Amino acid sequence: MDILTINDKPGTHPASWYAATSEAPGPYPTAQGDFRADVCVVGGGYAGLSSALHLARQGLDVVLLEASRIGSGASGRNGGQVSTGQRLEQAELELLVGKDKARLLWDMGCEAVDLVKALIAESGDPCDWTDGVIHADHRTRFSKHTQAHVEHMHIHYCYDKIRYLDRKEIREEVGSEDYVSGSLDMGSGHLHPLRYAFALARLAEAAGVRIFETSRAETISFGDAKTKPVATTDSAKITADHLVLAMNGYHNNIDQKIARHVMPINNFIAVTEPLPQDLADRLIRNRYAVADSRFVINYFRLSSDNRMIFGGGESYGYKFPADLEAKVRGPMAGVFPELKNTQIDYAWGGTLGITMSRLPHFTRLSPTALSVSGFSGQGVALATMAGQIAAETIAGQAGWFDLMADIPAQSFPGGTALRTPLLAAAMTWYALRDKF
Repeated sequence: MDILTINDKPGTHPASWYAATSEAPGPYPTAQGDFRADVCVVGGGYAGLSSALHLARQGLDVVLLEASRIGSGASGRNGGQVSTGQRLEQAELELLVGKDKARLLWDMGCEAVDLVKALIAESGDPCDWTDGVIHADHRTRFSKHTQAHVEHMHIHYCYDKIRYLDRKEIREEVGSEDYVSGSLDMGSGHLHPLRYAFALARLAEAAGVRIFETSRAETISFGDAKTKPVATTDSAKITADHLVLAMNGYHNNIDQKIARHVMPINNFIAVTEPLPQDLADRLIRNRYAVADSRFVINYFRLSSDNRMIFGGGESYGYKFPADLEAKVRGPMAGVFPELKNTQIDYAWGGTLGITMSRLPHFTRLSPTALSVSGFSGQGVALATMAGQIAAETIAGQAGWFDLMADIPAQSFPGGTALRTPLLAAAMTWYALRDKF
């Protein structure tokens, strides 16, 4: 199984609404010949681009290798939500790592959102940024937990940008009888994810990064005390002082240290035709992004031209289903019955990387090689921040990196051979639980 090619044609972006509404930089050349660099970055998504950008701004000579096109992986296909904090709520983090480290992780997650907004402003492309993300409860049993979470954030973190939504308020914001309560975080937001990836690429190029597309790293040597890291493609060899792996769900088991902790899973998005203004206003009144409480999560928002961008549906193999439109239409119609027969103009799938803890996986592969991955569906902000952290670590400031690397990281049971069937069994159980 080759995750990079099983669903995608190398050298192209998937046929998505994102690709249809953005202008790609480049195309960048394919790497040819032998190169020498201070740092080689593998992966042209948010983490790789951010790492390369921040390294180049330190005055380092950086080569970035992308197997396909910049932003062609999860960075250019996701739901576009940019959330504060980590993937786990703060109360859970406090139990996992203690209150002091949980506070640091909260601060880092908030800095990540600020970093995204700062890079957008610097790029000159607003990337359709819109404030506000709603977490919507689809069962009454979740309401007390959500209310307690909001109170916890107010009292213990002095975070006043989040508020609880009761039944009346959630249904004023989201025109669906599916939801009974929720929270609204105005410190979070949403954007056009592929345009943001392209904005990062242009900033990196302007900083001097040598970007190569259709340049898949086929073999990688991490280096040791006596040898330097080396990455080879089918037509190039890059020798560097440092190496950053930023492949997330597309790591293709290139190293077992990563593969044991970061599992690729698929998710799917459909985009409708433009909706009438009055209908769009009824469905999401204030244009916030929404993610719900299901384990097999639904997430959705309106585009700038009133299309519903809806993510949902689960898949237990790595090959995408033949009918992606049908895969998403079911969950979308469950939330918004009035969209049951609405025309879908675009539907696509993508692969992300998840961890057992749902926290990012940072690891040192050698004294001169780092890996950042496993962003578990919160990669717009956290992957961008991970790139900056990787750059700081290479510069000798490893505080944030070591904090993340020290988080307890349970490996997936069964190894790479059994983890997919085990995941299928778990997802089936949780999908059934979501219905009750």
